[in-house]
Amino acid sequence: MDIYHGFFNLKPNVDDMAFADDLQDFMEHLKSNRKIESWRLMRRKLGLGPKEMGEFHLMIEVEGMAQLDEAFSLAAARTGETETKHFSVNSKIDSVTFALYRDFPDPVRQTGEELF
Repeated sequence: MDIYHGFFNLKPNVDDMAFADDLQDFMEHLKSNRKIESWRLMRRKLGLGPKEMGEFHLMIEVEGMAQLDEAFSLAAARTGETETKHFSVNSKIDSVTFALYRDFPDPVRQTGEELF
């Protein structure tokens, strides 16, 4: 499983609950189209955490890079229902940083024959 992370703040005067509703709508759209497996939105608690990582943290789980690429391709088309849902989320986000992680050890990982 690969996990795509987004760390961000909301733009000034954006209603946090309206954003959460819009994000749920967009993420469930991607999920129903089998472009992602699951997702989760978190918010920093008690101000704990590096300021540069933002107040919010979005985790999107995909089966692999091919599925993530399909999600990007759907959003990159910039048309129809997907574009409307994507815009309703993207237009509310400020100062975003992305990261990509994978489960470890990888399911294909073998040990004992490494050359380093």
